Amino acid sequence: MTLQSRNLSLAYGKRVVVEGLDLDVPEGRVTAIVGPNGCGKSTALRGLARLLRPTAGQVLLDGTDIHSLPTRTVARRVGLLPQSPIVPEGITVAELVARGRHPHHGLLRQWTRDDDRIVAESLERTHTTDLAGRPVDQLSGGQRQRVWIAMALAQRTGLLLLDEPTSFLDIAHQVEVLDLVRDLSVEDGTTVVMVLHDLPLAARYADHLIAMRDGAIVAEGRPRDVVTADTVCDVFGITCRVRWEHAGDVSVIPLGRHLPTHGQESPEEPPHARVRVAGRP
Repeated sequence: MTLQSRNLSLAYGKRVVVEGLDLDVPEGRVTAIVGPNGCGKSTALRGLARLLRPTAGQVLLDGTDIHSLPTRTVARRVGLLPQSPIVPEGITVAELVARGRHPHHGLLRQWTRDDDRIVAESLERTHTTDLAGRPVDQLSGGQRQRVWIAMALAQRTGLLLLDEPTSFLDIAHQVEVLDLVRDLSVEDGTTVVMVLHDLPLAARYADHLIAMRDGAIVAEGRPRDVVTADTVCDVFGITCRVRWEHAGDVSVIPLGRHLPTHGQESPEEPPHARVRVAGRP
């Protein structure tokens, strides 16, 4: 399944946010979009998902303008987790995840045991099975995020668009969700496009990285080629050190005014700043 944009421009009223975006999403791979707040990352994802009509250009799904396709057809091919989804009042976790199966139903196809199996598998893969009977509006932010991801999985699409899928999650659950994203790509062949704020995590889990600034693409390609000190400076406006490890992990170390630069010694730490381990003097 292919997803492309051609000369895509997106706006809210008269305020243009994305302009002239040309993009080819690699099939069956994980693409991460990074950049500073307000650079157009989420707006670009909304445009790719058909939630925002272009002011110019077009989005092509398998070569066809996505806005010319019926809504149900798009929903069967494209799964979406928006940044701040609205929870229907009183709905349980199992009921919300089951809504991911709705695009596959119609007058000639009703709920089946296969749907039950897919919902159960989606709950299990996101570790939310024990939450199935609970109202979604009573969950913590992290639990709720995993439930929304479960609903997107239940949709069983070949293309998944995720806007900040790790928001509200602690580091353990962030890694858990991103591991799941990799599994979907490697094991199921799912094409994933996700917006992330954490640059090292994006570089670690993505096959293809897109760095945006002011509504345009500054750099794209393999994470190792994109995450450089020069590009980070161009995109985020900060001076930093970038260190790549052999395993593919990357450290991005900002050089602020109160951090030592290369070759400088750190000032001796004050006594109150030293960490005290319980049970030790």
